Formats: sequence, structure tokens, C-alpha cells
Amino acid sequence: MKNSNQLCPVLFIPHGGGPLPLIGDESHLALVSFLKEITLSLPLPSSILLISAHWEEDKVTITNGKRPSLIYDYFGFPDETYQIEYPAPGDPVLANKIYKLFQDSGIEAKLDEQRGFDHGMFVPLKIMFPDAEIPCVQLSLINNLDPESHYKLGKALSKLRKENMLIIGSGFTFHNMQALMSQNSGVDFKNEEFEQWLIDTCTNPNYSPSLQEQKLIEWSEAPFASYCQPREEHLLPLHVCAGISGSTAKLVFEGKVAGKKTSAFLWNEFT
Repeated sequence: MKNSNQLCPVLFIPHGGGPLPLIGDESHLALVSFLKEITLSLPLPSSILLISAHWEEDKVTITNGKRPSLIYDYFGFPDETYQIEYPAPGDPVLANKIYKLFQDSGIEAKLDEQRGFDHGMFVPLKIMFPDAEIPCVQLSLINNLDPESHYKLGKALSKLRKENMLIIGSGFTFHNMQALMSQNSGVDFKNEEFEQWLIDTCTNPNYSPSLQEQKLIEWSEAPFASYCQPREEHLLPLHVCAGISGSTAKLVFEGKVAGKKTSAFLWNEFT
């Protein structure tokens, strides 16, 4: 049971490359170990809301189907990766509650009963909660990829923290595909410097909530930002998470995934 004074945890994770975390890829072993272990330190949620980097719409969209299918939105992988199953139920009641929160905040939103779960959702959840018994809702990004808009999505969702649930932002703090595909095993100083900036921004206890918000909204001015995130969709789930919490995060993973340094952050506070 969740302590009545504890706010529901908010977690930002890297989800790795396609289905590679599920097929024993060596460059993803540290990530897989982290995803398995982090659930042991969290209360068992009665529902999960996940914001995936792999879904963009003209207005924020929420899955509200009862039995969402899976979307195998990756290419060139072994046949078995297109047979992966994760039959978690949807949660239309939660979806409608989220929709109303956006309405109350003046944010345009829509519900989608047909849309399934993409790999940004089912790959990490299959590792974290393999029984697929917890009802899940997926949230899209807005395709303008505006950081301030995504921070505002988080603020609108902050009332959900009183629920017994888990909120996950699923992305990747490094998403330069050309650099990832090069398989250069040396130290990538641009990657390291941006990562250090991001860790400091999210975890520095001396930053006020307003300063942290400003830094994240202006993330493109960080060292080597455009190199690490040529297109920012894999970073924006972090903005939603930070907006939900509005406080300092804890660094819970700092390691290499697919040869690049990346991080995970947890907001797990008490009232």
C-alpha cells in the first residue's frame, strides 16, 4: 500500500533502441538491470500512465481503449521481435480523468480508443512489470515539439500524484541516431557534457523550481544540445515529468546504453 502522505512516483527512463532490451543485446544489459531493480523500490501501482517519445499528435492525445494492441514501430529486427506480447489492459476511467484535467487547464486534448501501445511503452514495461496485469494509459507528445507546452502538460497532470499510480516518461537523453549507429566505443565528450548539464539541471537542490523550469524550457542552449538531440522528441517526456513534479529529481541511473551515456530520473516525494 502507498503511504497516504506519499505522492505517486514520477520516473523518466531511457527506453533504448527498439526491441534490443528484450533480446539480450549486450549494450542494453545495464539498462535492463536498472529497469528490473527500480520497480523493487517503488510502491506497486494500481495504474500506469506513460508518455512515449514515439507518439506525436497535433493535440495531446490519450489512449482510452480497453484492450490496446501493440504497435511494432521498429524495422529490421529479428522476426521474433514482431511477436512480442504485452497484453496489459487499458484504463478508460483514468484516460477520461486525464482528459478532464487538460480541459480544466485550457489544454486541447483528445481521446483515442483505437491506438495501441508503441515500443516506447511496451518494451520497458515488459521488463519492469512482466505480468502485464496493471492497467495502462499512454499519452502522446504534441507535434510542435515545444518544450514549454510539454512542461505545461505536466503541470496539468500534477493532481494525478495523489493517485496510487506510476507516471513514466519514456525517451532517451541521447538520441543522435547517426552517432548511435557509428558504434564508436570511445568517450563522446559532447554526449558527456550535455548529460552533465542535464543531471545538474534536474537534480541540483540549489535550483528553485522556476529556475529548473527555465533551464529545461531553454534546453537547446545547453552544451552540445543539438548534437545530442537533433530532434527533441526523446527529451520531451522529461519535460512532462518535470512539470508534473515541479521539484528536484533524484538521479537513479547514469550509464551507457548503446554505447552512449544516458540517465534516468525519479521524483518520489512526500507531502
